[in-house]
Amino acid sequence: MSDFARNRKALHDFDIEETYEAGIALTGPEVKSVREGRANLRESYVRVRNGEVFLVGAHISPYKNATNVPQEPTRDRKLLLHRKEIDRLAGKSQEERKTIIPLRLYPKNGLVKLEIAVASRKRQYDKRREIAKKTAQREIERAMKERLRR
Repeated sequence: MSDFARNRKALHDFDIEETYEAGIALTGPEVKSVREGRANLRESYVRVRNGEVFLVGAHISPYKNATNVPQEPTRDRKLLLHRKEIDRLAGKSQEERKTIIPLRLYPKNGLVKLEIAVASRKRQYDKRREIAKKTAQREIERAMKERLRR
């Protein structure tokens, strides 16, 4: 089964160092909305507060068939991790230029899981260098393919 939501921009803007799998505390209507693919991880991040980990800024659209329950689309959602992982994330997030970002929401054994990563923001010249490298690789592959055709 495919992912419920991906943060594609994160792979472009950040260098990923470590990834973790976290459970996410959602209400019933939020789970249904996520399964419909109505979640957005863009512009969201993970924050460690008082020994707990929260997903901040993620948008999960209200489930339209749940009218009696008030739903807040951008509320902070608690992430479920082991204590060692939380301590490691807290230490990493204190380092300079390090941040914790969500990468994707996906199903696992009937549950909704969130893949998070410790990452450092790419600088503009790093992005340009990466684009140039991809372009050069594409040109090489194109030339090889053309040569094999002859």
